[in-house]
Amino acid sequence: MSHDTFDENDWKRFLKHIGEDPNRPGLHETPARVQKAWRQWTAGYEQDPAEVLKVFEDGAEQYNELIVVRGIPVYSHCEHHLAPFFGKATIGYLPNGKIVGLSKLTRLVDCFARRLQVQERLTTQVAEALMTHLQPKAVGVVVSCRHMCMESRGIRTAGEETVTSAMLGELQPNLALRTEFLALARDK
Repeated sequence: MSHDTFDENDWKRFLKHIGEDPNRPGLHETPARVQKAWRQWTAGYEQDPAEVLKVFEDGAEQYNELIVVRGIPVYSHCEHHLAPFFGKATIGYLPNGKIVGLSKLTRLVDCFARRLQVQERLTTQVAEALMTHLQPKAVGVVVSCRHMCMESRGIRTAGEETVTSAMLGELQPNLALRTEFLALARDK
């Protein structure tokens, strides 16, 4: 996705469209700031999940328990209203001889969150990317977010959280493993 197709003049037109004067002192630099912000907020389109996930084969050959990272920040924008949604993700996986650097899990979430999204797809994309590129025995992802499209418009209900999950590999048929993952994923 090229970020250069939407320029400062487009943002000035947007400000005029909503009834603002883009030339007033408080808004003079806003088009450039907004353009820069949207470049950052949508940087995930230029990231490849395969490049984000660096795999280590050292030391993981014998590890056969869940690895879970909780509290991964999620900042995204819904594709329906361009409104922000934010919260936390938990990722767990059961290695199959390879592990991934723990910071890579945060980067993977960020890669998909920095695109126009729906939370359900974001959850699935993270799980499927891990399953494809790391090839573990199991992957679990739980995402819990607040959506400004619900809180600031429409129903205007503040504080509600939407929780989505994706369970792949052995987490689907193995109830004990699934229960363990969900217990570890639970915010205490």
